[in-house]
Amino acid sequence: MLPLLSLLIWLPIVAGALVMLLGQDRHPNAVRCTSLVAAVISAVPIVPLLHGFQTRVASLQFVERFRGIDAFDASWHVGVDGISLWLVALTGVTTIIVVLASWRAVTTHMSAYFGSFLVLSGLMQGVFTAQDGMLFFVFFEATLLPLYLLIGVYGRANRTRAAVKFFFFSLTGSLMMLLSMLYLYTQTQSFEIARWQALHLPLAVQVMLFIGFLGAFSVKVPMWPVHTWLPEVHLDGPTGAAVMLGMLKLGGYGLLRFNLPLLPDASHFLAPLMVLLSLIAVIYASLVALVQTDLRKLLAYSAVAHMGLVTLGLFLFSEMGTDGAVMQMISYGIVSGAMLLCTGMLYDRTASASIDAYGGVAVTMPRFAAFAMLFSMANVGMPGTSGFVGEFLVLMGAIKVDFWMGALASLTLVLSAAYTLWMYKRVIFGRVGNARVASLMDVSRREFALLGAMAVMVLGIGVDPKLLTDGIDATAIQAVQNIEHHRMRERDPGDSEMAGHRHGNAAGQAAQTTKGEPPAA
Repeated sequence: MLPLLSLLIWLPIVAGALVMLLGQDRHPNAVRCTSLVAAVISAVPIVPLLHGFQTRVASLQFVERFRGIDAFDASWHVGVDGISLWLVALTGVTTIIVVLASWRAVTTHMSAYFGSFLVLSGLMQGVFTAQDGMLFFVFFEATLLPLYLLIGVYGRANRTRAAVKFFFFSLTGSLMMLLSMLYLYTQTQSFEIARWQALHLPLAVQVMLFIGFLGAFSVKVPMWPVHTWLPEVHLDGPTGAAVMLGMLKLGGYGLLRFNLPLLPDASHFLAPLMVLLSLIAVIYASLVALVQTDLRKLLAYSAVAHMGLVTLGLFLFSEMGTDGAVMQMISYGIVSGAMLLCTGMLYDRTASASIDAYGGVAVTMPRFAAFAMLFSMANVGMPGTSGFVGEFLVLMGAIKVDFWMGALASLTLVLSAAYTLWMYKRVIFGRVGNARVASLMDVSRREFALLGAMAVMVLGIGVDPKLLTDGIDATAIQAVQNIEHHRMRERDPGDSEMAGHRHGNAAGQAAQTTKGEPPAA
């Protein structure tokens, strides 16, 4: 078996390093084409990964494990399941999209720019596939370096402030996570996440560890109230960095991989707080988005509101809620990236993202207006688009748990429609606002292909979400069952024996479906 996951991680990292070392601004087209070829080649292993993945298997697949630092029982241990598979695929696609979107937007230090994105892509692949705590932490922390470089060097007027704020928010949270990981290591003498999951810890200890992991992942979601770095990155960072952060949800993935399975008692104990923070994010961020006059800041607060549904779905502890949270991460990542690309195209033409600077764009850019309409409807959650699937599952899951919780969460449908349609009306419809709008050129062939690919993904997931949910379902069901089984075992060892027997039978039945599963390396 080819080491597909290792290739996914190291191909873009090595290619990015070579582009940074060998690329020259004197030959811009060579740098651009080399970066695009590298991004495409780096995504090639995704094809056999998707083709060989068994959707009915909940356990890890394509596992690779090699000895690492024996003194700490840390190893190169990577694998994918139904949740991480689609995030890995989205990472590869996002890298190609960012390279194409930045084709003409960057004209100086291009080799460092494109090289940084390729390295960042490989590091994010490592985050989504790592099954060893130390390996996960290294990849998670390493993503800070290229993002800091991209925001601080290629951003706009206040780029230094945005880069420093993002860096220190992320670094502080990561140090909290490191302390939690070190404690788990002292209890197991291992960095294997599977061994951490088998620990039996008191509630008080679990709560402290939960807070440590939450410190890192809440920043990357981002959750209210640690979301304040995102509007600044959208406003002053380069479009490519905003797209990368918008499309790839490290924070939501971290909560699902660490907080919920490792600390089930603390997750249930703190669930009311997490639900409250999620509802505040949904309502507060939507209301703030209503009063924004800058397209980029409006999309930043829209992202905070929509990601509130992700954290809400995760802490419902139901299969429907978990399915919805994962679908929301994937689908809104695509929608958010598409809308940021549209905003970037307007900014590249007019050097302004102010809503007041536009009006009547549909007159001069009809094809752009059609794409923007589709992505706006997906942002609202219109049926038939990818935005509808995740929101519907989360809201239905919330209503099943508590009607009023679901009712409050459903306000996102009304509020997102209000600020999204208000923005679209002001920018796209009406009379031509000024001479700059009158001189705008419609999307080029490259931009049309880029937006067309995003539109296909938005409509494809919206029309037939089963393509994704088939792979997610088995892993989501097992995740919820494992959390409940672990809590039952902690509370009543006697009853847990019977529960464990039932769980073992279920696991045995699942194992029968794994015939032909690729063996561990």
